[in-house]
Amino acid sequence: MANEGQFKSNTLLVATRGVKEYRATIDRLITSHDSVLELGCEWGTTTRLLANRSTHVIGTDMSLECIQRARTKYPDIRFEVLDAFDLRGALALGTFTKIYVDLSGISGYRSLLDAISLAQAYASMFRPEAIVLKCGALKQFARRCIAWEDGFLGLRGG
Repeated sequence: MANEGQFKSNTLLVATRGVKEYRATIDRLITSHDSVLELGCEWGTTTRLLANRSTHVIGTDMSLECIQRARTKYPDIRFEVLDAFDLRGALALGTFTKIYVDLSGISGYRSLLDAISLAQAYASMFRPEAIVLKCGALKQFARRCIAWEDGFLGLRGG
């Protein structure tokens, strides 16, 4: 049975749809003092944008081919092979104040629970200030959610 403190987290979860929204968050969320982990960096383009704002950035992808290409393209940025669901491997990389997640496998509605589970796991383990997820299904789901509070009057328009 869940206890009252089990799901409490101060981590801001930001759901974005598409790469344009995902990258638009960088100027608003990342400072030079942040330590940033990107999960699913592919060839490192967004990781480079993150590194332009912060000096401690690590880009990860489960594809060795993608990581080798990113390392060649951006030799001044650290890139590591990592499956985002390998939480022990992620912990071995250090601590992070912001985490960016761009996994093509969590884009559809069938993977909504995977996106939520992954965000919750990283929020619990790293306790970052924010996690930004590129997941249209999560953004659509979040738009329909409100948190229940005592005194809540009911549905809009009803």
